[in-house]
Amino acid sequence: MFFIDVIVPLSLPRTFTYSVSEAEFHYVEIGMRVAVPVKNKMYTSIVVSLHQTPPTLYEAREIHEILDDKPIVNSFQIEHWKWVASYYMCTLGEVYRTAMPSAFILESETIISQKKDIVVDEKSLTDDEFLIFEALQHQSSLKVQDVMAILNKKNVFPIIQKLLAKNVLSLQEELQEEYKPKLLRYIRLHETFSSDESLMNLLDSLKGAKQKETILAYFQLKAQEQKPISVKQVLAQAQVSTAVIKALIDKDIFEEYYIQEDRVTFHKNKKAIELMLSEIQQEAYDEIETLFKTKDVTLLHGVTASGKTEIYIKLIESFIATGKQVLYLLPEIALTTQLVSRLTAYFGNQVAVFHSKFSNNERVEVWHQVLEKSDKAKIVIGARSALFLPFSNLGLILIDEEHEQTFKQQDPAPRYHARDAAIVLAKAHKAKVVLGSATPSLETYFNAETKKYGLVTLAERFGKTPLPEVILVDLKENYFKKRMKGHFSQTLIENITEALNLREQVILFQNRRGFSPILECITCGHIPQCTSCNVSLTYHKFKNQLRCHYCGYAIAKPTHCHACSSVDIYTKGFGTEQIELELAALFPTKNIKRMDQDTTRGKFSFEKLIDSFKNREIDILVGTQMLAKGLDFDNVSLVGIMNADNMLYHPDFRAFERSFQMMTQVAGRAGRADKRGKVIIQTYSVNHNIIQQVTHNDFLGMYKEQLYERRIFQYPPFFRLIKITLKHQDYEKLKSGAMWMYQVMQQQLQIPVLGPEEPGINRIRNEYIRTIMIKIPQEVSIQTTKNTIQKIRNSFESISNYRAIKVVVNVDFY
Repeated sequence: MFFIDVIVPLSLPRTFTYSVSEAEFHYVEIGMRVAVPVKNKMYTSIVVSLHQTPPTLYEAREIHEILDDKPIVNSFQIEHWKWVASYYMCTLGEVYRTAMPSAFILESETIISQKKDIVVDEKSLTDDEFLIFEALQHQSSLKVQDVMAILNKKNVFPIIQKLLAKNVLSLQEELQEEYKPKLLRYIRLHETFSSDESLMNLLDSLKGAKQKETILAYFQLKAQEQKPISVKQVLAQAQVSTAVIKALIDKDIFEEYYIQEDRVTFHKNKKAIELMLSEIQQEAYDEIETLFKTKDVTLLHGVTASGKTEIYIKLIESFIATGKQVLYLLPEIALTTQLVSRLTAYFGNQVAVFHSKFSNNERVEVWHQVLEKSDKAKIVIGARSALFLPFSNLGLILIDEEHEQTFKQQDPAPRYHARDAAIVLAKAHKAKVVLGSATPSLETYFNAETKKYGLVTLAERFGKTPLPEVILVDLKENYFKKRMKGHFSQTLIENITEALNLREQVILFQNRRGFSPILECITCGHIPQCTSCNVSLTYHKFKNQLRCHYCGYAIAKPTHCHACSSVDIYTKGFGTEQIELELAALFPTKNIKRMDQDTTRGKFSFEKLIDSFKNREIDILVGTQMLAKGLDFDNVSLVGIMNADNMLYHPDFRAFERSFQMMTQVAGRAGRADKRGKVIIQTYSVNHNIIQQVTHNDFLGMYKEQLYERRIFQYPPFFRLIKITLKHQDYEKLKSGAMWMYQVMQQQLQIPVLGPEEPGINRIRNEYIRTIMIKIPQEVSIQTTKNTIQKIRNSFESISNYRAIKVVVNVDFY
């Protein structure tokens, strides 16, 4: 008897054993995918062990089929998944589902459809593939069970996989790409006019002066540069309309053709660049190299625009020269756009990119490149999901902007922190880790101060450019003296005008999207609320609707109050949309764009916005925290923070630390070339400690003050936090269940347990919420505490009255 243990992509607490034949047992390897039955459905599972011991609690069912010729997951990954599941108190199935691209996890419920606008060579399809293709000509989509019926076969996953690889099918989960890379239109002279004689005859025969000028302009350009000539260049040179070009093409004098670059290959990006580090950068680089001999993790604490990326490039160069793979993690997809262009200019096609805006096929391609240690994926740039790629020879992990909260996944499970999980992954590979930030998180800086991590500091900007000048504007005083236009102080308007007159660019920061967070009736005070969440609806003027930012519920903007029918409805507060509209009124001739979640939903939306801003097509860019991180624009001389107060007063122990980080990072976008920039912070709290620390760039002052408070109030880095969230639609049942869990935890855990607390927003998607916070001192074993929590959770779920209550555990709550 032969058996395999598999991970099923479901939230189940253990692996499952299935039986295989002797031939299959000797063929299958750990890390291969197999299709297995679970109840009446088929799931793609990963093999994690082979043995000959039958299960004791149930009779092992047979596997359905083996899907791979060779493993697509390696032993490093499986061990890492086990660590993530154990540390973050979730199941292996949840980790597996997060770690793998969805194209690898075919299920019997997967909806299959044909790709639009794709020309399929029917001769290249096998008989079975053609039957599926033909079926999709008559209906828009099929389920896996439908495919089984059409082919009269049970083993259909390999056939679907091949059609996916041939780019014929798409899965339901896959985002449809609406934006297509731009095709550039080029022209060349028809080959019949290659000789001088035929060319002279042509010019003599043309009667239109503009057509002659166009041909002469083409030759002038051809003489200047020996590369393809675009239609745009010829139009500009000859000062003619597109109709003239069209007439010449119709006469077969010019031929038109298009050039499009595949965006996932970067071999054409490579330039002959000799990167020279400044004296201070070289010192920092040498220091990191020295620290690597004794420390596995090093923090590079460099002020904004100090040139950390150049040091990263030199480190990458030294590691790939030894044949190692490098992982470069970023907190935001927006940052990958700029970084990819910088790294591909230096390393060419050795760079691969991996994040959620890529299609299924593109992600699978990168997965295989990393698995096969291809030269195309020596360096992988990505958001936190890139951590789960099948590295087998990892030498270095770079984590840029390591303080960012987006490195922590909140939903769904696993609720892992990419920075911490990367350090564990690096240890398994005996690799090194560099954490980079201008404003490190308190925990990381504390680890560096206590010598757990190495510490390297870059205290001045590259090229000795001074840090920006920070000007504080007191909103209270400005409103009192009537020196405000909308949400703009006179000081900010004057500075924006001055920057624009000098043809410089401006960034304005407001960490709230939409037009206004509140719409209020001034007759009765009614504020429209979401029907499913206890939160007010945000007004979006562009779509003329009120929208809930928690569940997506939306209604048209009311013309009168729903409570008293009054027409006196006014907005309160402001978001990026309102700033954009006010700017359009103040500077009607300028190009103003907005960068927030609403304007960057498409796959290439970041690229389009960032490229336009870099090419100086946009004068003023308004945005949320997406703008705050690591973007490098050399023509930005002014940054305005519209209201610093709504960051300061959050009911969160990290509020002050995050406010400092956010404002310092936003300020760092100003004056990054050879000119000192300016930052204007509008606030009602001019004398607030954090505002003053941002003004004087006093990171150490903020760090010491916050550390002192964290020690007193028992927060990280002195205590570990585990947050337990309970959710249910029945308020009373939730209240009773939360109290039961709290009382049992207080009895069994001899450490601080807080709660059960109702959060500020106590209902989301029709589910009421209660939270319990557990604080674990450094001297107490976190694993023992987690084991006790798990036992209490199991007992809780065995009580029939509480079984329907959802329990979410968030370890190292961020």
